[in-house]
Amino acid sequence: MAKSLVSFTIIFAMMFLPLLSNAISQCNGPCRTPDDCEGELICINGICNDDPEVGSHTCTGGGGGGGGGGGGGVSCHSSGTLRCHGKPYPLYSCSPPVTSSTDAKLTNNDFSEGGEGGDPSECDGKYHDNSVPVVALSTGWYNGGSRCGHMIKITAQNGRSVMAKVVDECDSMHGCDSEHADEPPCDNDIVDGSDAVWSALGLDKDIGVVGVTWSMA
Repeated sequence: MAKSLVSFTIIFAMMFLPLLSNAISQCNGPCRTPDDCEGELICINGICNDDPEVGSHTCTGGGGGGGGGGGGGVSCHSSGTLRCHGKPYPLYSCSPPVTSSTDAKLTNNDFSEGGEGGDPSECDGKYHDNSVPVVALSTGWYNGGSRCGHMIKITAQNGRSVMAKVVDECDSMHGCDSEHADEPPCDNDIVDGSDAVWSALGLDKDIGVVGVTWSMA
């Protein structure tokens, strides 16, 4: 009886383990090869995690649901990649959930005509002077334009804050074309601010990216 049980266990393991090796793991799931991990995740020390070379934040950057980041606990996964200037960029239709103090990365954008921002702002079809505090939000936070014209409060780590109007989308799904000034897709946690935003916060725009928090005003 014991020999029969051992034989059955061995046969079961030989049949079932290959199926396990073909399973697709999500964040923090077990893995043995890169193919074991979902989407842009890679296998690091036996665990599926974000690929630092791609710069994805599937595991660390987003707990928001699609359409504005209010999904509460629904993971925000990359929906694919776009190769831009020889480098792959993750695509997101979602952003982290919006709270009273939402973590974000502040970047700089030129919203003026002829500037590096590309086409007119999506909300109103107009260009905006860089002396005016305006922002573009990542696709999930932009939420199909539902936040167009609304004011948000942005707070820097130095304690300074500024009110800015949402006028555009920082597209997390498309990029590297004339419409987007040949720029790659935005990450899913971007507040893209005009010069006036950076100035009001006492920040040097040449830094490129700065951690901030934001909330609806």
